[in-house]
Amino acid sequence: MLFKRIIFVLSFGFFSAYIFGQKDTVNVKKVKYNKQVKFDKRSIYNPLAPAKAAFYSAIFPGMGQIYNEKYWKTPIVWGALGTSIYYYLNNNKEYKRYRTAYKLRRNNLVDEFTINGIEIISIETLERAQDQLRENRDVSLLTTVILYVLQIVEASVNAHLIQFNTDDNLSFKPTFINDPIEIDAPKVGLTIKYNF
Repeated sequence: MLFKRIIFVLSFGFFSAYIFGQKDTVNVKKVKYNKQVKFDKRSIYNPLAPAKAAFYSAIFPGMGQIYNEKYWKTPIVWGALGTSIYYYLNNNKEYKRYRTAYKLRRNNLVDEFTINGIEIISIETLERAQDQLRENRDVSLLTTVILYVLQIVEASVNAHLIQFNTDDNLSFKPTFINDPIEIDAPKVGLTIKYNF
C-alpha cells in the first residue's frame, strides 16, 4: 500500500509540472525607432561570444563573467582564486621556514626551533613537517590552476548558453480530457505541443 502511494505521489508530481524545452533558433526582434530598423542586441546570435568570454577570463579572472553580465559570479571567482592563492603562499612560507631549520640542524647550527641548546622540535618532525607542507603547497597550486581553468570554461559555456531562446513553443502540459461518452470521471492525458 505504501509503495502504491509513493508511485502515485511521484507520478502526480511529475505530470503536474510543466516541462519546457529550449528553442534552438534565434528570433530577431525588430524595434522601430525614428523610421529606422534596430535589432535587439540579445536576440542576435553571436558565434564569437564564447571565445570572447573565454579570452577575457583568461586575461583577467572574472572578466568573462562581467562580459556575460553575470556580475554576481565575479566575487565568487575572485574569492575562490584568492583563497587558494593565500593557502599556496602560506604553505610555501612555512615550508621554507621548516626547510631552513632542517638544513641548519643537519649542519649542526642553531635554528629557530633550538632555544638555549634545547631542541623544541626533533629533526624527524622537521622532515615530516616539510613533507606535509610541500604536499599542501602543491595541492593549493593545483587547486588554483583548476579554479582558473574552470572559471574560463564557465564563462565560455555561459556565453554560449545565454544565447538560446527559451519559450513555450516546446512544452509538455498535463490536461484533463472530458469524454462525452463516459461522464464518470475525467481522463488524464498528455498534450505535446511543438511549433516550428
